[in-house]
Amino acid sequence: MERLAAIDETKLSADQKRLHDQLMNKFGVIAGPFGVWLHNAELLEHGLKLQEMFASRVKLERRLLELAVMVTARSSTAQFAWAVREPHALKCCISAEALAAIRDRRTLAFTREDERLVYDLTMELNQTQRLSEASCRRGLDKLGEQAMVELVGAVGYYTMLALTLNAFDVPCRDGQQPLA
Repeated sequence: MERLAAIDETKLSADQKRLHDQLMNKFGVIAGPFGVWLHNAELLEHGLKLQEMFASRVKLERRLLELAVMVTARSSTAQFAWAVREPHALKCCISAEALAAIRDRRTLAFTREDERLVYDLTMELNQTQRLSEASCRRGLDKLGEQAMVELVGAVGYYTMLALTLNAFDVPCRDGQQPLA
């Protein structure tokens, strides 16, 4: 976090200290957007709640959520987010070929209709910050209301995360730059 000074752990507020300890217990490190958000304990707390919800309590299938995350990370050229989430996407059955195409901004030939739908909706949201009537109807018809709301919410959350990473120039842990 070159644009923000590292937080002095001896000067943390009670809320910052509690969240710092929670992050250390969960991840063993404070990095990425969480390191930035630690400068504002309330923002971090709400960000963590959303992260936990998207990690475990959504109707949208995990594979589709990870696809939306990767498309959003690429659309924002969020290096840290891509590097951290790529292994998760692979574990959730997003193929290495699909990830390479997203990374390289190539058109994807999906074999699964639900992946094509989520890709199209996520791309449209990232490019226009809205959905056309036809796209919204298509998403609602195929995903249902709850999963559609979750998809749009996830794109919004991971866009906020990407903006945080990019605004504060948060580097990848190993200095890599997976996105050109």
